[in-house]
Amino acid sequence: MAMQKLKFFIGTILNPQDDKDCDFYAHGMLVLEGTGKNAKVKDLLPLEKGVKKYASVMTKKNTTDFGHSLIMPGFYDMHFHWVQDDVREMPKDSLLGWLEKYTFPTEMKFKDKKYAQERAEKFFNKLVKHGTLGGACYSSIHEHAVDAAMKRAKGHFVIGNVLMNMYSPEELTQTEDESLKLTKRLIAKHGTKHCFTPRFAITTTPKVMSEGSKMADKAKCFKQTHLSETPQEIDFVLSIYKKLPGFEKVKSYTEIYQKTGMLGERSLMGHGIHLSGKELAILSKTKTSIIHCPTSNAPLKEKGLGSGLFDFKKIEKAKVKWALGSDIGGGPFLSMFDVMRSFVNQHQKKGHKSATYTKALYRSTLAGAQILGKGKTSGNLNKGKEASFIVVPMPAKKFPENAETALEMIIKPHSKNREKYEDLVTNVYFNGQSL
Repeated sequence: MAMQKLKFFIGTILNPQDDKDCDFYAHGMLVLEGTGKNAKVKDLLPLEKGVKKYASVMTKKNTTDFGHSLIMPGFYDMHFHWVQDDVREMPKDSLLGWLEKYTFPTEMKFKDKKYAQERAEKFFNKLVKHGTLGGACYSSIHEHAVDAAMKRAKGHFVIGNVLMNMYSPEELTQTEDESLKLTKRLIAKHGTKHCFTPRFAITTTPKVMSEGSKMADKAKCFKQTHLSETPQEIDFVLSIYKKLPGFEKVKSYTEIYQKTGMLGERSLMGHGIHLSGKELAILSKTKTSIIHCPTSNAPLKEKGLGSGLFDFKKIEKAKVKWALGSDIGGGPFLSMFDVMRSFVNQHQKKGHKSATYTKALYRSTLAGAQILGKGKTSGNLNKGKEASFIVVPMPAKKFPENAETALEMIIKPHSKNREKYEDLVTNVYFNGQSL
């Protein structure tokens, strides 16, 4: 063993595998091998075994002891709008009203290139501090805002400019030609990091969705949009499309995306709360994923939009893939710990006992990585994967028995003071390097 290539990290280790299984080491050791982007997980084992196995090469210089703190994989936030950071806690009464009153005026500011660059630097630095190292991100309509986000995002992100051609404020409306030319340019510039992003069916014409989807599929880019977030939204969408040529007979929101080529293995549908059995069958058949955003969909008194509760059991029964997202700024806080809390609390209140912190952790890490095609190299701390993880101090003198109690100990105390989740993460490592 080459001493200079190995690094040792000691702490309480969580390593999610699926909805029910999370490796737990009350006193564990994470061993990394290699440097820079080549840093990989060499070993994950109980501390006592690790000390015996690596005694000859462990030194003070290559060992970091985090004591009682949790070591766990970085988060994947699979649905968020980086340009909506300023409207996270604005009053919310309805989705469409909130967009018109707060969101659209905020996104108009990103027309200014310098403003977009300054905001991107602040936002993506903040994202790292929250422990988020991957996911799917919506930008504004502006090309330079996407470029600024791409430059500053640290981790595995796909990012796209929202496409808006109809039923949008004048300052945020593009022609179909502008949208398609911009899509072509951004794919050429950013490749598979670009995510084709019609804002939703209300704002994006069928032509742009159809032709843009073909471009994205050819380039193997991801596609993302919103689907069935509120009944009001669904009614509005269908009232528009039933008057458009070729869509007169559509029976559901999902069918509109199916007809425009928006569905598929690299497609991410935000929310998906109000879906029929037939719609779920379409999503399952096309291998489309849904991104559940519990803090955004939560009741108004919890600073959400009151959109309803995502029926994950129904989704899983239909064999539709899903992961968690913060939906900043519909969601009020950027921390995935708050998203996990909201997921567990809302579903437990409905008697869904399988809505555990362990499940929430998996859906905030490995599930997102798997959907983005990164599951073999990222998303947890299995041997051979990239060395990306976060460190979270545990309450003093409290020793968890398993992963579930460990997560409960760090999440539950702040449920009444949710801003505190922003301060939980003390260390973030990406590819073995401290950020």
